[in-house]
Amino acid sequence: MADHSPISAPGAVRTITSLTNPTIKDIRALALPKHRKESGLFVTEGMKLVADAVEEDWPIKILVYGAKVADHPVVKRVATTAHARGGDVLEVSEAVLSKITRRDNPQMVVGVFEQRLTPKAEIKPGPAGVWIALEGIKDPGNLGTIIRTADAVGAEGVILVGDTVDPFGVEAVRATMGSIFHMKLARMNVAEFKEWRKGWPGIVVGTHLSGKSDYRTIDYDRPVMLFMGNEQSGLPDDLAALCDHLVKIPQAGRADSLNLAIATGVMLYEIRRDKLKL
Repeated sequence: MADHSPISAPGAVRTITSLTNPTIKDIRALALPKHRKESGLFVTEGMKLVADAVEEDWPIKILVYGAKVADHPVVKRVATTAHARGGDVLEVSEAVLSKITRRDNPQMVVGVFEQRLTPKAEIKPGPAGVWIALEGIKDPGNLGTIIRTADAVGAEGVILVGDTVDPFGVEAVRATMGSIFHMKLARMNVAEFKEWRKGWPGIVVGTHLSGKSDYRTIDYDRPVMLFMGNEQSGLPDDLAALCDHLVKIPQAGRADSLNLAIATGVMLYEIRRDKLKL
C-alpha cells in the first residue's frame, strides 16, 4: 500500500489551530476517492468508532482530537496506543475539526487508518458461513448499512464486485457505525469473480426478477454466498447465471421493489435464522 508520508510521520502530541496546516489539508483530501486510492488511507469520525478500530488492531496513522476531550480516559488510551504503533497524535481546535469533518458540530475524535482488504485466496467460509457479494453498488449509505447488517447477523464478509462505491468513503464508513472494522472486505472485478466463484464450496443465492423460488424455501444450512445486484438494475443476466438459486421476496403492497439494503437485510436474517438466538 502506498504511504502518504506527510500524514503518517509519528511524533509527540502536536497542537494545531491553523486551518491551513499541511497535515490538516492532507486529512481533508482523504474525502476524495483519488487521494484515498493513492494513500491507502481513510478517515473515521467519533470516539467510539476510533476506539473500536484501535481495539481491532487497525493500523492508525493519525489520531486527531479536540482540546475539550483531551483528558477523556478513552482519548488518553487511544492516544497512548497510537503513539506505540508509530502514529501521529494531534490536539486541535474545534474550528480545525469542523474543517476536517465538514460539519458545524463536529465529532471530537477523528482517526486516519490504513485501508484493509482481504485477498480472494483468503476467503474460506466456515461450514455454515455467509458471505455477501454486491455487484455495482453505487450508494454509500446502502453499502454501509449492508456491512452493518452483515456484522449484526454474524456473516463473515462482503465482496464488492465490479464498479462499486468506495467502502472507505466518509459516508459509507459513517453508515457502518463501526462495523467496517469488524467485517472482512474483498474486491474483485467481474472476470475475477466469475473465475473465483468456481471454487466456492457452498451455494450462491441471488435475488432476481426471474427468480422462481420463495427465499424462505431454500436450505441455507451450508456455506452461502448471497449475491445482490445494484440499486437500479439488479443482477445482470451473466452474473445471475452464476447463482444456484434465484429467489424472490414476496410483496403484498403497491411498492414495486425494496431498497437494496432492506432486501439484503431480509435475506440475511432468513439465511441466518437458525443461528441467531436471543
